[in-house]
Amino acid sequence: MSYKAWVFGCLLVAGVTGCNSKTENKQTQAEKPAVTAEKAEKPASSTTKTILFFGNSLTAGYGLDPSEAFPALVGKKAQEAGFDYQVVNGGLSGETTAGGKSRIGWVLRKPVDVFVLELGGNDGLRGIPLADSRKNLQAIIDTVRQKSPQAQIVLAGMQIPPNLGPDYSEQFKTMFTELAQKNNLTLIPFLLENVGGIRKLNQPDGIHPTAEGHKIVADNVWKVLKPVLEKQQT
Repeated sequence: MSYKAWVFGCLLVAGVTGCNSKTENKQTQAEKPAVTAEKAEKPASSTTKTILFFGNSLTAGYGLDPSEAFPALVGKKAQEAGFDYQVVNGGLSGETTAGGKSRIGWVLRKPVDVFVLELGGNDGLRGIPLADSRKNLQAIIDTVRQKSPQAQIVLAGMQIPPNLGPDYSEQFKTMFTELAQKNNLTLIPFLLENVGGIRKLNQPDGIHPTAEGHKIVADNVWKVLKPVLEKQQT
């Protein structure tokens, strides 16, 4: 396997257990969800809307200050564009779709206006049956619709290398497109576009994006999210 394929596979795991022992030293940093709100220049008013990013260590910004993770960077872009939104980071390292399903009710104790769902990469690298992953993602979507019926849901698409066979990897990729179509969700085609497998955009552990990598991920998200926010303003 080439270095690029190895790194790309490790990066998609985005969990507490990495592809080498170096990641274990950082485990305690990422064991808890990064449930934080991006600070605004002024206190949130009664009209301030909420964007919740719900995912694994990619969302949590493993190895970085939370302000360097892509959810916080997206929040800054929203503020600079004149949108009155606060960002909540609900990322948890090592999270699978099953784990997300079990904690979604707790995370949604308060309603949100935009829900960005970034889960599935860990399932794919562990070879979890796609039927199970699909069912868990659908359950998360259904819970969001139940608890925050006004929320716009954005689904982050992911890809995995063909280690488990080309059929599995292709079906994994299309799973996100199919879920988005079925549920009328907004889709980010591939969250790690122009980041996954690129050495200089990942930390020394070869697994997690650097601060520069997160800037690119934030750009990928913002291209899709900006029209959603614009629509909510009308």
